[in-house]
Amino acid sequence: MFQKLLQGLMAPDPAPLQETDARLALAALLVRIARSDADYAQIEIDRINRILEARYSLSPFEASQLRVEAETLESQAPDTVRFTRAIKDSVPYEERLAVISALWDVVLSDGQRDDEEDSLMRMVANLLGIADRDSNIARKAVQDNHSGH
Repeated sequence: MFQKLLQGLMAPDPAPLQETDARLALAALLVRIARSDADYAQIEIDRINRILEARYSLSPFEASQLRVEAETLESQAPDTVRFTRAIKDSVPYEERLAVISALWDVVLSDGQRDDEEDSLMRMVANLLGIADRDSNIARKAVQDNHSGH
């Protein structure tokens, strides 16, 4: 199931992804970010589920199913650079920017930012073709949202 998606993503000239495949690829990127600090904590898993629910209007069960599929895809996906570049080539800018917001939401969900997460966010934003300015605006919006609770 994932081989075909990965082969399509990694093709020299990838076609735009169908919505369900784009969802899965972006969810896998959320998982990769959450796993980046070698501590894939329950709070990050819960946050990913909530992001998927909100972003794609899914039930908690559907979001959890999508995250589990994304975990499998993430474990099979190539290095972050190639994986992210493939997503960039096949997903529109607005959708990628929304994902950067979602990634910041995951990174900030445990109440702390570490250097590894910061550098990974810079790399992923860059690879996704998101301007630093747009990524910073997204981060500030997420931080304001977190402190507003």
